[in-house]
Amino acid sequence: MRNPNIHLVVVGSSNTDLVIQCPRLPKPGESLVGGEFARFAGGKGANQAVAAARAGARVAFIGAHGDDEFGRTAKAGLRREGIDVRYFKGTKSAPSGIALILIGGKSRQNLIAVARSANDSVSAEDVEKACAVFRGASAVVCQLEVPAGAVEAAARLAAAGGIPFILNPAPARPVPARLLRLVHTLTPNEHEALLLTGEQNPAKAAALLLKAGCKNVVITLGARGALVVDRNGSRLVPACRVKPVDTVGAGDCFTAWLSVGIAEGLTLDSAAVRAVSAAAIAVTRHGAVAGMPLRSEIS
Repeated sequence: MRNPNIHLVVVGSSNTDLVIQCPRLPKPGESLVGGEFARFAGGKGANQAVAAARAGARVAFIGAHGDDEFGRTAKAGLRREGIDVRYFKGTKSAPSGIALILIGGKSRQNLIAVARSANDSVSAEDVEKACAVFRGASAVVCQLEVPAGAVEAAARLAAAGGIPFILNPAPARPVPARLLRLVHTLTPNEHEALLLTGEQNPAKAAALLLKAGCKNVVITLGARGALVVDRNGSRLVPACRVKPVDTVGAGDCFTAWLSVGIAEGLTLDSAAVRAVSAAAIAVTRHGAVAGMPLRSEIS
């Protein structure tokens, strides 16, 4: 059931995921044959928008798609989830986003390559034109699959409205200090935390990110759960044991559910516990968007 009082703005990417299930991930220069192919809706922004909508929030999505079948299908899919797509713009200057994904072996780990696309056209001006959807928002969520200018514009609008700004710093790339200072909660995985800080130890990396200006840091640890770090210290939220079939989108599921929990006024620990549970369900299903759980499935 959707809570009309919880409103998230998600600024980010939309992709179509072209997925091959492999017996294992190939080595550089190696070709593997015999994998099973499937096509799914994806993109970190769209994944998080759908996950948040299924978690019970009203969601507005700001992004871009090409004037092609992939883009029309992506927009229709978001609309079916009840997501506001007025600011999911179409453009003739670039194709819709495409991600090529290999999923391999018993671990179900993945390799992902994302093509240049309409996602790269999302600008600060696009975000500012959508300022109406920020009014009364409960949280604003971004990733790094769209240009930095759009992300920073969203952070500024959130700050101006006193709205929690949640940043999932993925794909991994440096984040300027001026942006980190606007972050309510940062949600890197271990690799992204290492890239941002140069520190391999997650707790030490989180401490450095707090020092850089983030109010809270929650580092996802895969099958080990998540590490919640704030001014009061660090706590491990363990994950329940499941048999994964597709880990694509697990981090997006986590970020979305954590953001909804923050928007609802849960403590960061309680929001993280629920987000870990949602992500554990997501990895037992195929497809990033398709695998996102419903609110009714989470205790």
